[in-house]
Amino acid sequence: MLKLRKVAITGGLSCGKSSVCRILKELGAYVVSADEIVHQLLSSDTNLGQKVIELLGTGILVNQAIDRSRVAQMVFQNDRLLDALEKIIHPAVYDEIEKQYQEQQDSKNRPSLFIAEIPLLFESDGEKGYDAVIAVIANSNRCFERFKQATGYDQEEFNNRLARQLPLLNKAVLADYVLMNNGTLSDLQQLTRELYQELIESD
Repeated sequence: MLKLRKVAITGGLSCGKSSVCRILKELGAYVVSADEIVHQLLSSDTNLGQKVIELLGTGILVNQAIDRSRVAQMVFQNDRLLDALEKIIHPAVYDEIEKQYQEQQDSKNRPSLFIAEIPLLFESDGEKGYDAVIAVIANSNRCFERFKQATGYDQEEFNNRLARQLPLLNKAVLADYVLMNNGTLSDLQQLTRELYQELIESD
């Protein structure tokens, strides 16, 4: 049996990674999101959740549940806490992605591709486990407008979060494929479809 192709999607803040993943899912790929896994794992009653509460304190709880916005406010202003949090979260996320990959690899109805959306792929040295890496990039002004629209946060918060990531050019150089998302959604759909065909045809 041929190995299911495992592809990572990364890129800059608000560059359109999730949009690319939605398009790929519609085309027949199985898509898993690191952010969604974190959301599932960051429950106050999981082992990982308890470790995060031990690290950051009960101030991150709202109605006994971990509030991700409180976590973000705390760690994005403190590099030491952010590093400690990432050391807890990244291995758990990669374990869950690998578990889902094996399930799809062994499935009778295997998808055309296995896609993992991992914003901090290169920053967490995760690229080695993938057959190909796609970097989704866009110009900074466009990314900030998308970020502001999605979160309501200002330029300072955008810059703070951006400072924790590799520059876009570095991600583009390290990736196997680059999708430039400065145009319309229709443009992005066309580019993604073309790349999807290339990925399923070249093995």
